[in-house]
Amino acid sequence: MLSEQHIKSFQTLWRARFGEEISKEEAYEKGVKLLRLMKLTYKPITKADFELFQKRQENNGYGG
Repeated sequence: MLSEQHIKSFQTLWRARFGEEISKEEAYEKGVKLLRLMKLTYKPITKADFELFQKRQENNGYGG
């Protein structure tokens, strides 16, 4: 599911963010879990929902 390059990138990001090294196996496991979480929770916004959001922002004084 994750390429060798993706695993290395994840390890680099982890080290930069948390200041610790993680193994290739741990990076793979954490990366897969992150992708699963994103797949379960991410939902693109529809045009209608975006327009409704913009109207609410304007009504609350946040519009530009």
